[in-house]
Amino acid sequence: MPGRTTSIFRDDPGPPAFRDRRQAGQRLAGLLAGLAGERPVVLALPRGGVPVAYEVAKALGAPLDVLVVRKIGAPGNPELAMGAIAEGNVRVFDTRTIASLLVSEPELEHAIIRAEAELQARLERYRSGEPGVPVAGRTVLVVDDGLATGSTAGAAVQALRDRGAQRIIVAVPVGALESAERLRGAADEVVCLAEPYFLDGVGAWYEEFGQVSDDTVTALLANLHQQPSPEALDATDWARSAVRIPLGPGPGLEADLSVPPHALGLVIFAHGTGSGRNSARNRHVAAQLNEQGLATLLLDLLTPEEELNRSNVFDVRLLAGRLLAATRWALEQEETAGLPIAYFGASTGAGAALIAAAQAGPTVKAVVSRGGRPDLAQDRLKEVRAPVLLIVGGEDSIVLELNRSAAEHLSCEYHLTVVPGATHLFEEPGTLDEVAEIAARWLLERLT
Repeated sequence: MPGRTTSIFRDDPGPPAFRDRRQAGQRLAGLLAGLAGERPVVLALPRGGVPVAYEVAKALGAPLDVLVVRKIGAPGNPELAMGAIAEGNVRVFDTRTIASLLVSEPELEHAIIRAEAELQARLERYRSGEPGVPVAGRTVLVVDDGLATGSTAGAAVQALRDRGAQRIIVAVPVGALESAERLRGAADEVVCLAEPYFLDGVGAWYEEFGQVSDDTVTALLANLHQQPSPEALDATDWARSAVRIPLGPGPGLEADLSVPPHALGLVIFAHGTGSGRNSARNRHVAAQLNEQGLATLLLDLLTPEEELNRSNVFDVRLLAGRLLAATRWALEQEETAGLPIAYFGASTGAGAALIAAAQAGPTVKAVVSRGGRPDLAQDRLKEVRAPVLLIVGGEDSIVLELNRSAAEHLSCEYHLTVVPGATHLFEEPGTLDEVAEIAARWLLERLT
């Protein structure tokens, strides 16, 4: 998607424009203040970008993390970038520089190996093996202290595209005009306080431009993580409520609705055999979807009286009807009206979700099946038009085969994902979190 460039001025202002990185970050934050409502994630390019990004994240009340990118230094001049690499095995090359320096293939490969070693060392130093802040479906601000060739920022943008970021904005205090314009083809927007025709080095724009130490980086990251952000404070005020889905003259179905601020979509859960809205596994997944900006509705598909009749538990058409009733209800509620809707079905609930999706048509935008039984909806599978994600444990051999067979009857977009080492209930450590991560990324891509 072509982006646009925002800047305050383009000509060299004469004296250094910024006292230090902190002041530059504060001024940059002022230009970005209007983005606070989008609940952005701020990612700094270490090390120089961290003090700048810290001020931006603090002003916007946004989470701060690092996106580790290393330049591929030229032979004999490691400060001159021939390209860059980013976490996630992303590589970006400046072919013009490589050609002009007559760099041989062995020399280039040696430079790449050296850059990868530095990247891994920094990842371990800054994150200690922990995963980064999730960015799928989010607005992401990539912040550095300046933009020279743009190689590192370009690699960062590509890495974030691969991770499912919805909107990517590169924000720097100063950036070379040519580099900023080149980035427009990759990022959605490039924001610069100063955008000179002739950069003459990023450091020339600062009165103080000393090296930023690793200790400073870790201290700034830790300091911001200890401060409750407006987003964290708002989390306690989410529209979490016990609701009731009407069913004609009867008492209706009990349900729990959670709507985070600025929700991007609504996921309605269909529980498996013998379960209900209090399913620990569904609640675990729903909580992680809430953190990604998705509203969730967990409901009992049967009344207490209906549960006494064991045959109702396996009546996927009856359960599908209840999902449709919940869908109609959600479309009429103030908190959820207008949100794109998806279904998340587990076990038999997945069969019910697929039947309901076939009947709902374009109202339902996506369906996720966790350890599901799509074979129970086989006679309606060809009618499903919403994209379908089938998630099955690698050790759940019978259900895996049922999913593979049922997928052959789907005429819509679908994807079968196998979680290695997981059994039917995803009880193994980390497997349910993996389900939630896969589902969140996939749902955000379809719902947004």
